[in-house]
Amino acid sequence: MSQVTIVPTLSRRTEWGRLFWVCVGFVAAVAITALTVQWIAPHDWSAQSLVDSGQGPSSSHWLGTDALGRDIFSRLLAGTRTGLIGPLVIAIGAGVLGTALGLWTGYAGGRVDGLVMRSIDLVYAVPPLLVAIVLVGLFGGGYWLAVVVLIFLSAPGDVRVVRAAVMAQRELPYVAAARTVGVSPFSIASKHVLPNVTPTVTANVLLQFVVGLIALSGLAFLGLGVEPGSPDWGLMIAENRTVLDLNVWAVAGPAICITLLALAVTVIGDRMFEVLTDRTAAR
Repeated sequence: MSQVTIVPTLSRRTEWGRLFWVCVGFVAAVAITALTVQWIAPHDWSAQSLVDSGQGPSSSHWLGTDALGRDIFSRLLAGTRTGLIGPLVIAIGAGVLGTALGLWTGYAGGRVDGLVMRSIDLVYAVPPLLVAIVLVGLFGGGYWLAVVVLIFLSAPGDVRVVRAAVMAQRELPYVAAARTVGVSPFSIASKHVLPNVTPTVTANVLLQFVVGLIALSGLAFLGLGVEPGSPDWGLMIAENRTVLDLNVWAVAGPAICITLLALAVTVIGDRMFEVLTDRTAAR
């Protein structure tokens, strides 16, 4: 009986392990593309040719062209920059801010926790994407204003998640033992509690990357954040709807890129949470 239950478990772990490395390879390929796109793109992604507009895939244009005759494949490669850099900045920024506040409020408790969390709840109650649309549209800001706005709108979610994890750790015996021997609250929180909530923090940061990717793509689809004509995946979907019947890849290509990158990072986050949780439990 033990073999019947263990073998499938090991098989599932092996399959998930392979999927994890496939996703890591895909994200690494996206990162390499973002760094080297000016050398590897087969065409100038901004070059227009009305003679070639709305063409399907061919030997010269692997995924066809858009309404202005621009090469879809080259624009997809160039779109890796906004598809990767902005969400990464959002994930790191929101993660640092949310982890710091969550660690502080979760461990300190009392009035500090109550004051901070009431403010966090107020911000958290407002739909982030709706606020981002209003602010970016109102101030006419570009891509980086959208990134900064999304950092501050995403951080409350991180605060709540990290705070909950810290509050669970705060009641464990190792924290009481550290207090007994006179370890300062800052040292307990930063050197003892934080390492034990690292799995949650890591998974949350990767989840925020996915949220940032979707939010920035949504803003670009609405014509906010990125400049018109920029090789951004969300903007490409909006611009190429008029040629969907002529070249489906003009819309399907960027949509698939967004989906694959979001799925890959989600799988990596799930796997990292499992691995880090096992390592934390083994210590």
